Amino acid sequence: MTEPNDDAPTPGPRDRFIPLRKSDILDGLITHFTLDDALARELRQFAHILGAILHQQYFDELDRLRQTYFYFDPEIGRAAHLSADALDAAYRGLSDEFVRVLTEANFVEIKHEEILRAFTEHALVRVKIKAPLTDYRDVRMFRRGHHRETISIPALFGLRRRSLEIEVYDDVVLMVATRPDVAGAEPRRSLLSARGSASKVRGGAVLFKYFRHIPRWDLEALFPNVRVVMGIRQQLTLGVPALVGGVPILLKLASTLTVLFVVAGFYLGLSGTLHDNDTQQALAALSGLFALGAFILRQWGNFHRQSLIHQKQLTDNIYYRNVNNNSGIFNYLIGEAEEQDWKEALLAYCGLVSAPGELTHDALRTRIEDLLLQRFSLSLTFNVDAALAKLRELRLLTETADAVSVIALPDAIAQLERLWGRLLPSSS
Repeated sequence: MTEPNDDAPTPGPRDRFIPLRKSDILDGLITHFTLDDALARELRQFAHILGAILHQQYFDELDRLRQTYFYFDPEIGRAAHLSADALDAAYRGLSDEFVRVLTEANFVEIKHEEILRAFTEHALVRVKIKAPLTDYRDVRMFRRGHHRETISIPALFGLRRRSLEIEVYDDVVLMVATRPDVAGAEPRRSLLSARGSASKVRGGAVLFKYFRHIPRWDLEALFPNVRVVMGIRQQLTLGVPALVGGVPILLKLASTLTVLFVVAGFYLGLSGTLHDNDTQQALAALSGLFALGAFILRQWGNFHRQSLIHQKQLTDNIYYRNVNNNSGIFNYLIGEAEEQDWKEALLAYCGLVSAPGELTHDALRTRIEDLLLQRFSLSLTFNVDAALAKLRELRLLTETADAVSVIALPDAIAQLERLWGRLLPSSS
């Protein structure tokens, strides 16, 4: 087991995630642009209608996710009425829709190389763990937000502790698809059940898990069927005392086992001679056998005790960080995507409507990033393309060959009201 490389740079570009409350952004924009009471009321009205429209749109998206996930929910029985081709098409639809929602919530996918590196480097989880990747049809991880933490780890076999600075992901979402069962074959063993457990997860199911505050190099521990295995140091810690304690017992037994067989043969009628001290040596051999059995049981118990300690460490550091699973995370992710869309659209609109003229995409990005840094001390990469796409969809954007602008605030409110009216069901 190796430790994470502290000198490694922060992975990838700056985050696009905006970790601010909607009310704080709205109040900050009013203060930053020194809006009077009338303009402040209009901006709040604009923001309220914008939120209502996005909420309705994402409500429909949530329904689509739930409908598609029905075929892959591990808590629901197999969708036997669908053909293999139809299930494959449904899986691709679920995967694409889920990734799109994560992208709109400003999650980014973790590279496969980074996941593989986590198999050898560990931060909080100081044990060796194993996850058989061949059991999965597909594994994808997404993260959002990151920070650095200083943790204390044991050193010199636990005699001392030292500080280590690690990279921590604020939010991590795991998507795991199990391999479909082959027609006519015996169902595959559950990926999630413990050994000997009667619970099963059917083949072809898709599992979603959402975690918070996961060290960058502990990603392997998030896999659903991860198990603790003994590393070389743990094996030596248990094996060397067992060897030192067991060899003398075996040497002592070697000289008496022959006598034990002779005595057993005499009482079974297989041997006709028995010396005076043979019975005493046979009893000594039996005592040695009992001592060896007790020693083996003690070492076996030590092994299982150490395994439980390691499993508890894994549980304490990872699964207490599990927030939600499967269809339960849809509501949260849809809400996050809706909120990020609202923040991006509102910031882009205010950045354009307050500008003295048209702005290029890069100029708008820089304007919003500077605003967030000055007003909220927040350094991030503003997702200007997604923000402009939303304003374009709402028909608030005016575009030329090289620059963009938006319609005035009263006209924008009227346009949003028209869109909201179309979303409402007709009274007739």
